[in-house]
Amino acid sequence: MKPKNAILSVANLRIVRDGTVILDEVDWRVQRGEHWVLLGANGSGKTSLLNALTGYLMPTSGEISVLGETYGDSDWRELRKKIGLVSSSVRQMMADDEPALETVASGKYAMIDFWGRVTRAEKAQALKLLRQVECEYLAARPWRVLSQGERQRVLIGRALMAKPRVLILDEPCAGLDPAAREHFLQFLQRLGAQKNAPTLVLVTHHVEEIMPVFSHLLVLKNGKVLAAGGKSVALTTKNLSRAFEAKLKLHFRNKRFVMSVRPKRTELV
Repeated sequence: MKPKNAILSVANLRIVRDGTVILDEVDWRVQRGEHWVLLGANGSGKTSLLNALTGYLMPTSGEISVLGETYGDSDWRELRKKIGLVSSSVRQMMADDEPALETVASGKYAMIDFWGRVTRAEKAQALKLLRQVECEYLAARPWRVLSQGERQRVLIGRALMAKPRVLILDEPCAGLDPAAREHFLQFLQRLGAQKNAPTLVLVTHHVEEIMPVFSHLLVLKNGKVLAAGGKSVALTTKNLSRAFEAKLKLHFRNKRFVMSVRPKRTELV
């Protein structure tokens, strides 16, 4: 029996490749109305979990369900359409000459460098989504002239074209300068607060990127769940120090989190 109101459900997920355990008995449940942050150091298993969620990495054992439908029992190609993904791998494949409007419209078919004809209805929907991601003015501009922040917003519009129930943002602030990053994070806050917004899952290394709209946190370490739950429970100095194997201190200022590194004691020579 699937958990009631669960958008995503991961149970006893284990992935082993060439004798190496990548994910080990991961349990995770995302309920309606929640927005999650996936946090962990390099090598913690974040990317492998994302690949499993989007059907690109088959589990060794365990179960993944999306809106009550389970990979293996249902058509995974159809299930994958319910999960939107914005990542650097997608960003790098876009055609330089493609206008933003067509980039968004192509999201309906999950195609890169869309060669088909975009219908009037699809153009109208794409323009509506550009307006939703606050980039309507970019409709006719080709990909090559867009800034990093503009590209991220356009890719979010593209992902929303398929009307996903979950939108995964895989380190979306990578490569943004401090001002562009802050503008983008404020945009995410507005997006997540919108009525009928998809469930957001933000993958990041930086607690400074956790906006107030994100309600829950999943912390991974060495392929295992270190902590999971509401921010007040999972986001602590102790959990961060364990996750990154360093002496860290978590601060909360102006409704945002800041992390500092405690200096190591050194002997005087």
